[in-house]
Amino acid sequence: MTDTSRSEAVKTQDALLSKVPEITVWFWVIKILCTTVGESFADWINMTLGVGLNTTALGFTVVLAAVLGCQLRLNRYVPLVYWLTVVVLSVTGTLYTDILTDSLGVPLAVSTSVFVGALAAVFGVWFARERTLSIHSIVTMPRELFYWLAVLVTFALGTAAGDWTLDLTGWGPGVSVLLPTALIVVVVIGWRLGANAVLSFWLAYILTRPLGANLGDWFASPSTEHGLGLGTAVTSAIFLVAILATVVYLTRTRSDVIEDRDRTHAQAAASRPDRERVMLGYYAAIAVATVALLAWSSGQPHATVASEEETGTATVATTLSPGQVTEHFPPSDVANFRVIAQDTLAKVRAGDQADATARVKDLETAWDDDEVSLRPADETTWRVVDSRIDSVLKALRAGRPDPATETRTLTALLTALE
Repeated sequence: MTDTSRSEAVKTQDALLSKVPEITVWFWVIKILCTTVGESFADWINMTLGVGLNTTALGFTVVLAAVLGCQLRLNRYVPLVYWLTVVVLSVTGTLYTDILTDSLGVPLAVSTSVFVGALAAVFGVWFARERTLSIHSIVTMPRELFYWLAVLVTFALGTAAGDWTLDLTGWGPGVSVLLPTALIVVVVIGWRLGANAVLSFWLAYILTRPLGANLGDWFASPSTEHGLGLGTAVTSAIFLVAILATVVYLTRTRSDVIEDRDRTHAQAAASRPDRERVMLGYYAAIAVATVALLAWSSGQPHATVASEEETGTATVATTLSPGQVTEHFPPSDVANFRVIAQDTLAKVRAGDQADATARVKDLETAWDDDEVSLRPADETTWRVVDSRIDSVLKALRAGRPDPATETRTLTALLTALE
């Protein structure tokens, strides 16, 4: 074999071994779609279907192992398998963050810091071993394993950071889309001006997570919260169909298949270290400005319920005076909520956990259905009762339900509904 033919054979082998797509507009479109599904689909299974957070997370961990196993056995990039892996990773990463926050009571600031450290560790070990973090270098099993581990951590980090931002600022679903969108635009500008391509890629990759999650919340949230009111089921269906259509298009056109690796390496070689150092300062300045914006927003008055859910307790700082609920809400609706709560409490005391969990789903449905009429009647009262109902749902759907906690939250809710 001549040197030329041997070179062609190596190039062909590398192209076949490329396990990731080319970074095109389609890559970012489908990535955002996947992150939106990660938020809405996880909420739909966990809350709407009443499966429970821990059970849902365990189920998706098993699914992730199966899907990732299929992806790792392939010797080339296959759009359907690759993006199915991303979707499952998105849902699983969201669930892991929710477990830390909702089940273990870890504050979002702490979980965000933990995931930042975890991602830094993954990147550090990856670079120390492979001397590159480029997505275009995913041509060996170790590099692919590092890549998928980094993707999982970015989903968990994006979820925690996004939720923490909303907790700090009190922004609504529509407004919350603007910050990650603006930051992604800033990253694109930085990349165009000569910032390190690998750094820019991973910054944008992380930012698409809160962007997709906020889009999902915007679509699913009721109109009273300035959302589109589609619900988690419809939102999940819309974005899953969009993902499937995009994957079919990419499979047919092969427009995201890396075929010219020499071009990719030539682009990497053309990077300018001096310009990259300048743009690193640009990114640092943007980070400082973002922190300043969040600090300013957190200090502005915004509607929040002063709950203590993050500490694992089921009480709220805002209290209701006797008769306040029936004074502002229709007595028939309040009576319906009380009947369901009393039935659920009776089943808990009888040790019938399955029926209690099923019955509390009626409470969630009735409360959500009446939100359009109840919330405008008295926003403050609605928020307090909503917080108590959330505590009840959390207690009933815990991985290991505690009858004492269930009884306490249901009793607190019944007292609020008097």
